[in-house]
Amino acid sequence: MKVLIVGAGIAGPTVAFWLNKAGHEVTLVEHSPVLRSGGYLIDFWGAGFDVAEKMGIVPQLRRRGYVMTEARAVNREGRRVASFKPEVIMESVERYLSLARSDLSAVIYEALGGDAELILGDTVQDLTDDVDRVRVTFQGGSTRDFDLVIGADGLHSRVRKLAFGPDECFERYLGMVVAAFEADQYPERDELVAMMYADVGFQAIRLSLRENATLFLFTLRHDGDVPADRTAQENLLRTKLGDKGWEVPAMLDLMTPAKNFYFDAVSQIRMPSWTRGQVALVGDAAACPSFLAGQGSALAMVEAYTLATELATTGDHRSAFARYQERLAPLLHSKQDAAVGLGLAFAPKNRFQLLARNTVMRMMGLPKVAGIVMGRSFHDAVELPPFPITDSAS
Repeated sequence: MKVLIVGAGIAGPTVAFWLNKAGHEVTLVEHSPVLRSGGYLIDFWGAGFDVAEKMGIVPQLRRRGYVMTEARAVNREGRRVASFKPEVIMESVERYLSLARSDLSAVIYEALGGDAELILGDTVQDLTDDVDRVRVTFQGGSTRDFDLVIGADGLHSRVRKLAFGPDECFERYLGMVVAAFEADQYPERDELVAMMYADVGFQAIRLSLRENATLFLFTLRHDGDVPADRTAQENLLRTKLGDKGWEVPAMLDLMTPAKNFYFDAVSQIRMPSWTRGQVALVGDAAACPSFLAGQGSALAMVEAYTLATELATTGDHRSAFARYQERLAPLLHSKQDAAVGLGLAFAPKNRFQLLARNTVMRMMGLPKVAGIVMGRSFHDAVELPPFPITDSAS
């Protein structure tokens, strides 16, 4: 089959990798003129790690990633108020990494080895599903026919808008925004330690990266419209956080000159079905669990692998689409439900929630308590289907 995949982030190249193994003709189109860089550091574990192992990319991910040794909460004066070590929760960090989203995306794309057509600086303008084909008009003006179209173009998916309806039908805003940017030569460094400062309505995180770079990550409660342009986004952060304690003012001073600036709403995508006709969605386009879930990238790889495996197993895309939804809907719905309750950890609403957050963090230093509080979150209740052996995959 000729398959168009819209979006070259994480889900898109993953599904391309597996469809290519099954012998399909794959085209990737990415709206950005270059493969994306920047973003924020993600935690990578669970069934997504299993997919990475199947792809043979874990060694590359380890070289680019970090194994954090501590998560440390401080107060406005910088004094420690709570901390825990990841291995206490997970029992082992052998299958746990922190790495930049763009690094994960780059490693997955490199694994394709050039065996997929890549179109940069373009995206879909219109889709016409004619039962036996999908006619795609690109924003660049060309028109092409494909057997299937897969939308892997993120939270604000254009494929979803064209094939399923407007964002407001599916997007659930969780009352927060997230921002991230990097700076060089920041004087304070705590290697392999996630430094966190939270107060009512927000959290600021500092992470020391290689080559003397530092990543700053903010989550902030925000009612009303989410600003779309960078100037307004920066103004929102300065207005809400400019007088906060710890190192926050110094961090914000580095925001404007930062090259890699990321800002978005903290939202979920909830849909009754991720497929329609000859169009399917994967990753955040289909079932974004939100930044709060901490596992969106890994889950995107699970979705991409499962969809591609089902398509490789049967020649009937309708059956494959149904199996894809049947296998993953319970897992993704549970992750979304769990994420909604995690808002107090990322931006406490009041003093009581702030106290509860810090108390839980202190208790998570105890192995048995950590297992009760978080242990189940690190085990994905899903069995990945075996990828079929084909001539092209052997």
